[in-house]
Amino acid sequence: MTKAEKEAFDAKQFLKSLTHQPGVYRMYDASGDIIYVGKAKDLRKRVSSYFRSQVDSPKTQTLVKQICNIEVTVTNTEAEALILENNFIKKYRPRYNVLLRDDKSYPYILVSDHQHPRLAFHRGTRREKGRYFGPFPNGVAVRNSLRLLQKLFPIRQCEDSYYRARSRPCLQYQLKRCLAPCVKGYCSDDEYTEQVDLAKRFLEGKNQEVIDQLVSKMEAASEALDFERAARFRDQIAALRQVQERNAVTGNQQSLDVIGYARQGGIAAVHLLFVRDGAVQGSRSYFPKVPANTEDAEVLLAFLLQFYLNDQVERRLPREIILPEQNAANVLDPEQELQTLEQALAQKIRMTHNVRGERKQYQVLAQKNAMNALDSKANQASTMMMRVRALEQELDFGRPITRMECFDISHTMGQETVASCVVFDQQGPKKSDYRRYNIKGITPGDDYAAMAQALQRRFDPLKFGKDDAAPMPDILFIDGGKGQLSQAESYFAYWPTESAKAAPLLVGVAKGESRKPGLETLILAGSHATIPLAADAPALHLVQHIRDESHRFAITGHRQRRAKVRRTSRLEDIPGIGAKRRQRLLQNLGGLQQVKQASIEQLAAVPGVSHELAETIYHAFRDE
Repeated sequence: MTKAEKEAFDAKQFLKSLTHQPGVYRMYDASGDIIYVGKAKDLRKRVSSYFRSQVDSPKTQTLVKQICNIEVTVTNTEAEALILENNFIKKYRPRYNVLLRDDKSYPYILVSDHQHPRLAFHRGTRREKGRYFGPFPNGVAVRNSLRLLQKLFPIRQCEDSYYRARSRPCLQYQLKRCLAPCVKGYCSDDEYTEQVDLAKRFLEGKNQEVIDQLVSKMEAASEALDFERAARFRDQIAALRQVQERNAVTGNQQSLDVIGYARQGGIAAVHLLFVRDGAVQGSRSYFPKVPANTEDAEVLLAFLLQFYLNDQVERRLPREIILPEQNAANVLDPEQELQTLEQALAQKIRMTHNVRGERKQYQVLAQKNAMNALDSKANQASTMMMRVRALEQELDFGRPITRMECFDISHTMGQETVASCVVFDQQGPKKSDYRRYNIKGITPGDDYAAMAQALQRRFDPLKFGKDDAAPMPDILFIDGGKGQLSQAESYFAYWPTESAKAAPLLVGVAKGESRKPGLETLILAGSHATIPLAADAPALHLVQHIRDESHRFAITGHRQRRAKVRRTSRLEDIPGIGAKRRQRLLQNLGGLQQVKQASIEQLAAVPGVSHELAETIYHAFRDE
């Protein structure tokens, strides 16, 4: 930054006209990027604290040197300012704010609102009617719970399309994991509803109530001499008691979150323990992006604000939050940040760190998990750094590698082709920069054309200087042999030499004989020389990791696209064909295959289909 740029912002003049009302301030650097977002009860008092003659924090000193402009937004209350600050941090992701990088929505278990309800995994917007249980810490916890529920309560978990198409019971009925409500005569509606109600009570944590109800039903069935039904209840009771005995982490605390915190070597770990209905539902570790010279209390407070002001916060708020003992004293400070958080959430949440008894055990457990997560993350980071250094030496790169990308193509017999682009830096995968490209307009199965199109869509914004273009990688890996690599060579052969963003080093990753790991060949662009690497070489392990992640990301996108096509009818893409006409066509002609094979006259004979529309339908299927 030049001296003129430093003097461009007159702090004294700015502060003279700044209001004392609550609001949010945004600090900009010389390039116009937002570098910090903050909120204040008194804007003038808070912003002026940055420009005092003596500023203790090294982070604040570094920040102030880069400020070229400040903008403010006034709000009615401090709670409104807190919410707005959270939104700005998520949107602009300023580098001097503590950033919570994991913003995935939490998964739930859904008990649908059908005549015969189903148990299902759910994540995202709650559009489907039914009862939602959760949140769970991750998808694995939900799927484990669903497998357990399937053993305990014979309720369907199949999709509605599968359920409606059944004419006889499926394998789940044979395994005694479903009552087969899809087929008449196997169970009554009352019997199925009874099991659904028991499952709901179990999900609410009322395990003993469920067991007591099953005991009474077993005794009633036994007195009625219905011993087969009594035996089913007996087995269900035994399975439930086994679950209770196996669940070692239980207690009397109904709803609380316990937070553990650890920090070392520039990495911070926040571990969150979810306690609901007297049991630990699960846990989750977070590794927020922490600017240098940031105090631990500031990191912990920023985590609390961003985590509990999440869009789905009203569905996950506990009654109590237990903070880590060592850092909590600085978080519960006179500025009453947490009281402001309570106002923003419009709920009363108790936050404490001085606990004992059962809650103390939870606090210690969360701290142990935070330390363990920090050690694991540090080991991963050191391993990744070591592998990157090894790759620099093998390629004789000459400078630090800061960004690597890899492209891969996935399709099934040329259909629904998807290209993936994964990004790695010195810390590992940078998933926020991952991209998928749906490939269109090429000959089905032409991997070379697919690769060429993906490269154009990724790097054309950089070539033409668009502001929103992703950074240029140092190394670009192409999953494939010389043919795929030649597409990248052809594209970058015309890269503008005057561009400040030089073309990356191109490396092809060819699969070895029989596709065994360790036999991969690295091919350098230009000379097409191969780089021999031992099977246990750290550099090769890094390339394998990048290549496998690219393959996983591509095939996942392809499967999603393929599944979407299978769920939709080709008729939906034809102009003039709505839901009613589509239904008439299928009913009158007997199915989609018959519609495809029908002549124009047969199509025109369907009520509501004109001769012109019949020609459109006929040619649409002939041209696909």
